[in-house]
Amino acid sequence: MKNLILLLSIFFITSCQTSKKSQEPSNPTESVEMKAETPVALGTIVDVAVSNSDFSTLVVALKAANLVEALQADGPFTVFAPTNEAFGKIDEQTLASLLEEENQQALANILTYHVVQGKLTATDVVSALESGNGSVDLTALNGQVINVMQKDGKIWLKDLNGNYSEIVATDVMGSNGVIHVINTVVMPK
Repeated sequence: MKNLILLLSIFFITSCQTSKKSQEPSNPTESVEMKAETPVALGTIVDVAVSNSDFSTLVVALKAANLVEALQADGPFTVFAPTNEAFGKIDEQTLASLLEEENQQALANILTYHVVQGKLTATDVVSALESGNGSVDLTALNGQVINVMQKDGKIWLKDLNGNYSEIVATDVMGSNGVIHVINTVVMPK
């Protein structure tokens, strides 16, 4: 049964990935609906990422930034997890450089920009967006603000550099938080 749940979770994440490039959406006032999936705790959010090959680059980056243990803590955390495809949008030389030991702090800054303290399910995000007229600022673990917004019937992250990433899957549950899958790596200042 546990393997079946794991396979269904992996299938859900894989089938929900769509766009190769993020685009700036156009209309912030359109109604949006995020589908909340049945919560399934398969271990910590790190365990969930390790169990899915679509997050292999993220797992390598978490190890290189020495963040695995921190994200296995009690939390709860909300992680906006970039897929391998999202990391593929970063040029190879830059990505390789970030994974080097001397750049551990810069990589940790980028990765913790994808994490928010607390467990924000899709329902919580939609409620916050409704209260905030389609936009809400969240403070990431690195201390910087990331904007969550709705446009074109979708939910987007907007980083401090004005770049967008679409949330393509929601509510992948771990024992210490929730993962929302994104299609582009967001960058802090």
